[in-house]
Amino acid sequence: MRATILHATRTALVCGVLAASAWGARAQSFQTAAPHAILIDADSGSVLFEKGADELFSPASMAKLMTTEIVFNEIRQGRLTMESEFQITEDAWRRGGAGGGGSSMFAQLNSRIKLTDLLRGLIVQSGNDAAIAIGEGIAGSEENFGRMMTNRAREIGLQRSTFRNATGYSAPDQKVTARDLAKLALHLIETYPDLYKMFAEREFTWNKIKQQNRNPLLALDIGADGLKTGYLEESGYGLTGSAVQNGQRLIMVVSGLKTARDRAAESRKLVEWGFRAFEPRQVFAADETVAEASVFGGAQGSVPLVAKKPVRVLLPRGTGDRITARAVYDGPLVAPVEEGKAIGRLRIMRGDTQALDQPLYAGASVPAGSIPQRALDAALEVGTGLFRRAFDKAGAKS
Repeated sequence: MRATILHATRTALVCGVLAASAWGARAQSFQTAAPHAILIDADSGSVLFEKGADELFSPASMAKLMTTEIVFNEIRQGRLTMESEFQITEDAWRRGGAGGGGSSMFAQLNSRIKLTDLLRGLIVQSGNDAAIAIGEGIAGSEENFGRMMTNRAREIGLQRSTFRNATGYSAPDQKVTARDLAKLALHLIETYPDLYKMFAEREFTWNKIKQQNRNPLLALDIGADGLKTGYLEESGYGLTGSAVQNGQRLIMVVSGLKTARDRAAESRKLVEWGFRAFEPRQVFAADETVAEASVFGGAQGSVPLVAKKPVRVLLPRGTGDRITARAVYDGPLVAPVEEGKAIGRLRIMRGDTQALDQPLYAGASVPAGSIPQRALDAALEVGTGLFRRAFDKAGAKS
């Protein structure tokens, strides 16, 4: 199979409406001290800012977002309930408790705690004892849980991140990217909206000890409602956060900052800039034909590709910067093709920055064609295949 690239059918129109100048450094004018950062618009997936977003680093306690996803998914699948109880083992108490030197919910040794409380100890208080108890309770050991975390990460589209434990404690192979953390945050928000509300809780009391949520954005009047901080000496201070203003949600990640104060300041600055500096532009309506994909052996020679929701990108306010769009799929497609089948991706670029990557679906069904039609398609494919090979060979010699 060969990768087929089509320019979207409305590319010329989009550029005509939005183009006034080439995209350049002027558009991404934000500067941050964080070596790793990303800011995305949750609804459209538009990347508003990125810096070192695909470089690997230690997640610290932001790894607990993946721990939380495992628990949320277990609840969704019916294997756990909020009334399920977990035991605080000696390892969870000793290594994850206050004596371990990290954040803790101060759970008592050998106590049994309901999941509803353990989750708040994990999310609000960033308790390492809560994380270890969850990992051991679900997978038998933290090592097994780490493998479970990585497998689940791949299932939900985190391609580069690897997890080794439930806490985020330092481990040689435990690495993530800012882009993957942003994807994980968006997944938590969209997949578990009722459970996600716990990330906005400002405080939690356990064992008569009240602790404030460690997310500094929650105390600011910027619409923040999650997610998680992290700190390790090797990776510095980090934060995965989300905020909503006027119905628009932004998700941000920063990591590698020198102090907790820097983390709070840089996170706030990035979120406020995102809300202030951009405006949405709709490129395609829901179910509008974005491109045509060739179909082999079908009653029709092509099928329309559509997006299931409106395609929006965010552009700097008051500018008409150029964007380009293209549909990418593996082809030629072989009939029959069912309406609604995932076919490819729509990728929209602002200069060299990928602003959007959204799935495309078959907008109609294409049944298998008649025997003569299939024979003709086969002959054409052989002919064009020979032409491509000859062209590639000639190119290799040049």
